[in-house]
Amino acid sequence: MSGKPSPVARLFWTAVIGCPFGFWYGTPGFAATGAALALVLTRHVGRPRRFRARVRRIARAHGETLALRRRQESFCDAYGNWIEDGWLREREYFLDRTVLPQIGPRYADLAVSERERMLAIVETEAAAVALPDEEDAPETGLEYERFCADRLAEAGWRAHRTPASGDQGADIVAVRDGLRLVVQCKRLSKPVGNAAVQEAAAAQRYWAGDHAAVVSNAGFTPAARRLAAATGVLLLHHDALAALDLAAR
Repeated sequence: MSGKPSPVARLFWTAVIGCPFGFWYGTPGFAATGAALALVLTRHVGRPRRFRARVRRIARAHGETLALRRRQESFCDAYGNWIEDGWLREREYFLDRTVLPQIGPRYADLAVSERERMLAIVETEAAAVALPDEEDAPETGLEYERFCADRLAEAGWRAHRTPASGDQGADIVAVRDGLRLVVQCKRLSKPVGNAAVQEAAAAQRYWAGDHAAVVSNAGFTPAARRLAAATGVLLLHHDALAALDLAAR
């Protein structure tokens, strides 16, 4: 319970307080009471619209990130089915961890009754952002590593690929602003699992990196995300590399 009076209660008490003024002052008093009732009713009717507009503003502010996550967490499985389970979880996570805390308890009732519309707003804002063509990324492993290294170079990193053997889980080592980033690249048709995160964490120690990252065109499994959160390994889509600035984090 928010402790705030319901619209019915507001209308009731506005009428209770206003009617005596109407009887005392006549037509002007009743007109003022009617205007007050209309104001209460208008504010109530427009409340869901204002709530949705606020959700839309928050989602739009994170539109590019949502678009990347939408692409990253959706894939076609071996049977030709389009799988969006990861993206659907991401939408829920975004609502619970980003939108609702910013909205606060004022709209607690609408946060429940309007949840499906909130999800639809997030979907719309994510779909509205134009991302680079996914087909630009090479499909072979070595070419994908070069592709990722070039993207890092665009962001000002001095990036070089590691030897094919003895890399200890690192495909790229990049340096910028005195920071060393160790990267493992995964060009897959399904979400990246735990093993890649483990290898990236080990490669960070081996190459004396300040940060480690797994870069992929696909999404990441929930287990991989939990392990990455525990080890500090970054999970990135390759579209994020061209503007990657770890000094600002």
